[in-house]
Amino acid sequence: MTTAPRLRHCSRCGHRLAADNAGAMCSPCQSAALDAQARPPAVPPEFWTLDQMRDALATWHMGRVIYAYRHHPHHGYTLPQELVGTWLGLTQAQLSRIENGRAPEELSKLIRYSQILGIPAELLWFDLPGEPRARQPAQARPPIFLPVVVGGREITLPIDAEVAETAGLNRLITSAGRASLERRAARILPFAGVDELRHMAAALEDARRYLDGSVVGSFAQQLERCKGDDGRLGPLRVLPMVLGILGAIQQHARDVRPAARRGLLAVGADGAEFAGWLYRDLHDPLSAAYWYDRAMEWAQEAQDAPMQAYVLVKKSQMAYDGRDLARTLALAEAASRVCPAAPPSVQAELLQQEALALATHGEPLPVIERKLDAARMAFGETAPDDDATGLHVATATLQLRAAAVYTEAGMPNRAAGIFADILAGNSLSRRDTGLFGAGQAAALALSGHPDDAAAVGLDALQIARATRSERTTGILSDVARTLMPWRSRPGPREFREAMLA
Repeated sequence: MTTAPRLRHCSRCGHRLAADNAGAMCSPCQSAALDAQARPPAVPPEFWTLDQMRDALATWHMGRVIYAYRHHPHHGYTLPQELVGTWLGLTQAQLSRIENGRAPEELSKLIRYSQILGIPAELLWFDLPGEPRARQPAQARPPIFLPVVVGGREITLPIDAEVAETAGLNRLITSAGRASLERRAARILPFAGVDELRHMAAALEDARRYLDGSVVGSFAQQLERCKGDDGRLGPLRVLPMVLGILGAIQQHARDVRPAARRGLLAVGADGAEFAGWLYRDLHDPLSAAYWYDRAMEWAQEAQDAPMQAYVLVKKSQMAYDGRDLARTLALAEAASRVCPAAPPSVQAELLQQEALALATHGEPLPVIERKLDAARMAFGETAPDDDATGLHVATATLQLRAAAVYTEAGMPNRAAGIFADILAGNSLSRRDTGLFGAGQAAALALSGHPDDAAAVGLDALQIARATRSERTTGILSDVARTLMPWRSRPGPREFREAMLA
């Protein structure tokens, strides 16, 4: 008696397989799978309107565009470099260098990559053969120029248009058509009043004579304003101003008198560390690393050991962002060696970063919690009058960082509770509310609470898009992937659709 052959079905479409097909898929599905490996998928027009794609295209850096393309939530997962490299005719190592190195400039390659990925011609910063770009009206108002007479000579200072109007400087404004604006950001120094602007102009004209403590104080004051604006408006709104200040410091540090140089470099180190954070929030690790290196260099010249320790902590955090876990721990430990007597606020963040690094290495929970307890004790000793660095860690932020440690240590339920308690207090800036809301969503998803994770994630996504925080968007992309097993439920489905919108 013969046994009837067992029927087999395609693992992709479910249709019955031919008797002579020994594979897992039918012929049409095999062809479709091969096509998916050979060329990029077709994407809808709204794919290119996502903030992270728009921001990447605005950098004129094809590597960052490809990175944003690979991490786009439309795909449902991060496309591997090996796969995208195959589409572009590159090895994984070559694509990695393009994403993390200098912007590619060879036009033929830029054209080929853009055509393979299907980037619309009107969004590119170069023309495709036979497809000239449609010239878009400028989004931002160009700077305007304030003429200031110094020593009988007129100097023109570029000033942010809105700031100039707010300060009532319209009557002093000259024309705006200067060549220095072409394809580069003008230096923006929006100070409060005309006298201060004139002093600044004199300092930039003759740094050795005029760049004194009051100018250094003006730089420091403006950086503090930028830090406040970053929390409300996001990195793209404040970065040009910060880079303008840092450019002035970098240009004139060699010319100032020794008495003013140390203070100028200390302010420069603080501003460069802040620029590093802004680029991290924009998911631009190469630029962030550059400014962290400048911050360390200037802090060393200024003999500012607490700032050196603080920058090492930030570099450790960036290593953690990139999952370079060995470097995460090494840099955290180096920070404590650089400045054993760091101010309490710096010491608290340093100890928390050590706890996070230990969690990534699978250390026992009691060892990790001893570090967290030491951080809380250090923070309890913080006295603003005694903390010369000005690097204060708010109580809420301290607890939120502890929540991140518990997530890494495999206790997402505990982390989710901490996130919820602090976010309920409404004590964070708008951008940080979105960032830590994304952290809460991640903890909830890992804890097996998909509906709550989706609800919190939707709120965080709205803030992330308003503040252009790519770091927050990246965390939410991870949340969307974690929620894939629950994608048929209404909450996770709504969250996923919002991520794709």
